[in-house]
Amino acid sequence: MTVMTRKTATMVPALATGPSLHQRYRALLDGPDAASAEWLQAQLARVQHVSDDLPSDPAQLQAWSAQHAAQVAATYADYLEQRRQGAPRRFFSSRAQALWFLQQVAPTKAVDGAWLHSTLRHWADPRYHGLIRTYLEELGGGDPRCNHVLIYQRLLSRLGCLQQPGLDDERYLQGALQLALGQHGEAFLPEVIGYNLGYEQPPLHLLITTYELAELGIDGHYFQLHVTIDNAASGHAHLSIQALRQLCPAAGQRAFYERVRLGYRLNDLGVDTPSLISRFDLQAELLKVLEHKRNFGQFMHSDHCRLQQRTINQWLAEPGAMPGFLEALQAQGWIRRGEEPARSRWWKLIDGPSAPMYGVFTAYEKQVWHDWIAAGWNACVRRIRPGSWEVPLQVEDLPTADAQGDDIDALIARMAGNRHATPEGLQATRAYLRATGLIQEGPR
Repeated sequence: MTVMTRKTATMVPALATGPSLHQRYRALLDGPDAASAEWLQAQLARVQHVSDDLPSDPAQLQAWSAQHAAQVAATYADYLEQRRQGAPRRFFSSRAQALWFLQQVAPTKAVDGAWLHSTLRHWADPRYHGLIRTYLEELGGGDPRCNHVLIYQRLLSRLGCLQQPGLDDERYLQGALQLALGQHGEAFLPEVIGYNLGYEQPPLHLLITTYELAELGIDGHYFQLHVTIDNAASGHAHLSIQALRQLCPAAGQRAFYERVRLGYRLNDLGVDTPSLISRFDLQAELLKVLEHKRNFGQFMHSDHCRLQQRTINQWLAEPGAMPGFLEALQAQGWIRRGEEPARSRWWKLIDGPSAPMYGVFTAYEKQVWHDWIAAGWNACVRRIRPGSWEVPLQVEDLPTADAQGDDIDALIARMAGNRHATPEGLQATRAYLRATGLIQEGPR
């Protein structure tokens, strides 16, 4: 699943009343939040008069989805041709920008598929099986190698981006919406179906993101996985339309479909992916990093080193002085912008296990430094190693569960939000599959 798949010409701006979006997101992650039902209703009211591109007749949805997929494929083919003719990357001008983007969307990726959680309770009703199958595939069937949340967490870990910077509150909007829909799906079933319908249509930005991440030496498996699994022929996009057909009541079809369209429009709340990516400003991001570090480093330096007659401690003690600090580093030759960063004295202070300032900057922050110093220097992309390690979970490492002895409601509770990505949640997912008989057999 992807971040906000279809977009109208004008996005609906984020609006938070009461608790901040971040606070609401955290509360929903912690467990049932009754107040979120009213908040969800308020979000639906905000899109009441927003237009969408869905056909007026739900019978035309299959053709609509096929046309959407064909249009995305054609536009992507044009993008590839432009790249072959020498056009620059459309999304990521630098590796630092790509890492920034991966962190910005992390709150949504951390709850991938959460809006479908309530469907698990209907495992005995075949009409729900398409939605349930979609959710279980997001959970990787309890296999840590396939769980989408874990795949993304491992990606951030490998890139050294687990210590995410402070994010704008709106970055939690889509995650909060998904969690709220998952918690209140019984009362908002048409809206859940509609949101799922919009979210599962393969978008152009997903294809471009996958392509450009690979160019920058970043593992795009998470994104490539969603290119294939969301396909309109037999994947999640197909299942979303099938679920609408099966769950739409014979009586009141028009009212049901109108609610579906409201849920679909929830995808338009917030900032679309291309607009989010375009917000990145390399210099502003570097200054943000320095301002954050300034608070911790203003008493940590000796006075023998001076820049333009000021000690490092004096530079760091003054709020808002970091632009001048960068200029001073360049004026005294510590940084040689537009050249290979390794030729700058400053880079040698922060990069490498024997560097005097080893560990002061995270892998992401060092990438920002690298790309800012390089400033268009024509060389292959430098990958900053995080210096961390991880031991990926293996299925055999996890405890087993006796499906006969498990209470189905307890299993479902452990599969909510992103708790399914914990060892206990992975165990619960596998037990749920056994207890419900929904284990999918492969070819023999």
